[in-house]
Amino acid sequence: METAATLDAVKEYYGKVLQGMRDLKTNACCCAESIPENHRRILDEIDNEILDRFYGCGSPIPPALEGCTVLDLGCGSGRDTYLASKLVGPEGFVIGVDMTGEQLAVAKKHQDSQAKKFGYAKSNVDFRCGYIEDLAALGIEDNSIDVVISNCVINLSPQKKRVFSEIFRVLKPGGELYFSDIFAGRRVPKEWAADPVLLGECLGGAMYVEDFRRLLRDLGCPDYRVMSKNLITIDNPEIKAKVGMTDFYSIKIRAFKLASLEDICEDFGQAAYYLGTIPEYPFGFPLDDHHTLITGKPMLVCGNTAAMVSETRFGRHFKVVGDTSVHYGPFDCGPSCAAPAADPCGGGSCC
Repeated sequence: METAATLDAVKEYYGKVLQGMRDLKTNACCCAESIPENHRRILDEIDNEILDRFYGCGSPIPPALEGCTVLDLGCGSGRDTYLASKLVGPEGFVIGVDMTGEQLAVAKKHQDSQAKKFGYAKSNVDFRCGYIEDLAALGIEDNSIDVVISNCVINLSPQKKRVFSEIFRVLKPGGELYFSDIFAGRRVPKEWAADPVLLGECLGGAMYVEDFRRLLRDLGCPDYRVMSKNLITIDNPEIKAKVGMTDFYSIKIRAFKLASLEDICEDFGQAAYYLGTIPEYPFGFPLDDHHTLITGKPMLVCGNTAAMVSETRFGRHFKVVGDTSVHYGPFDCGPSCAAPAADPCGGGSCC
């Protein structure tokens, strides 16, 4: 009953209360992050009604998507779905999932026109009405998705463990989860999720970052990477009075479905060369917020990083020298690796 009430409250807020970005009461669901130039050009091709109904907290669209099958969780009016549609190209495919009929109606209305704008003979997107907690009910099979994206949505779910379990079920081996969401620097009171405004503004259901780390570890993903993090400022006096001193962050995260990952950085004497072949990144590839692999330069990497750039779709863009046959102990990532326990934005093992 509690789960159903939460889902109904989210549907009401995003289907009826919010009619556009101007109706938001905080900046939690607003994209303060700079958007890559190639994405901005695509946004210029996306219909205004889709953009006007967008409520995201980041720009969670990774590179190297050509030909991929992408799943957009909580796609809303379809902005990121259509962005991905252009990036995967006519040979790729994008599935957008949302439970709010009003939002999906906007997304579906523009399906043919967006295909024409992108120069496609037919649409390469499919919008499905349902719950991100139960992707099987939507016909999304095991090991069928290359990349899962989500933009400020998972915090709204009352069953987050089910969401992440489903994500890792549908991802192919080596597949990537790349998402932005609101996180808290402490556990928020459970009753906040019953407040429709706190919940709808992405605060009432925000996960404590350490609980997120533990959840992914329990699902077999001991190392995720933080791409960016930004403190959320709350200027609405009524909402500020409710949340008090709780600190909230918009964090963009990438995680891979890799069986070889370990819970700390281990040294196997491996080096990675980035080949400079991803068009948006000719000079260096940012794996996370403190690992940028320079084009052509041999860079010592831990075993987890080596796996992330060689056992995924990025493998063709890298050359990794060495294997895991000889172990040299923990890998020294330098000062940024060992984030203090008080750091609310600490990442996975190589944080």
